[in-house]
Amino acid sequence: MSTESIEIAKTRYQQGITAFEGGQYREAVEFLETASAMLPRNTRLGGEVQIWLATAYEANGRVDDAIDLCEQLKRHPHAETSTQARRLQYIWKAPKLNRPKEWMTEIPDFGSIPDNDNKTKFVVNSSKSSGEQKKIPEPESVDLSQVNTEDNRFIWVGLVVVALTVLYLVWLSFE
Repeated sequence: MSTESIEIAKTRYQQGITAFEGGQYREAVEFLETASAMLPRNTRLGGEVQIWLATAYEANGRVDDAIDLCEQLKRHPHAETSTQARRLQYIWKAPKLNRPKEWMTEIPDFGSIPDNDNKTKFVVNSSKSSGEQKKIPEPESVDLSQVNTEDNRFIWVGLVVVALTVLYLVWLSFE
């Protein structure tokens, strides 16, 4: 195997990892399959590429292909590769658990609320020109006479404790 083909395989391997990490699983599978075909399967690098390929298969929805590849990799000469293959296969073959509905949190779709048009939106649209700026509503003023300050005595106690601590530290620094 030539040095040039190994370098090409390493480049495809890195492209596959980058595509995988970017969520482009189909492209990741293509790059990793190319790299895997160019490398000897029984080397450390060959096993590493195949583990990534199995993970890309699973992410791309090809779970059976991922499990089959892990079955082959369980007999890989490098212990780390065979251990990873066993662990991944164990996870992918595990039965899917049914989660009770009360364990799930449903995120509401606020776009369907009819009165949502006159609310403040936090979406930034960079394609708008500077002349088409939306008017931002001003915050509501709060009537301070309606604020309950009776429960805020703990703030004063905290401030006194902090002040006494600072004075004590200053006093200690002069001794």
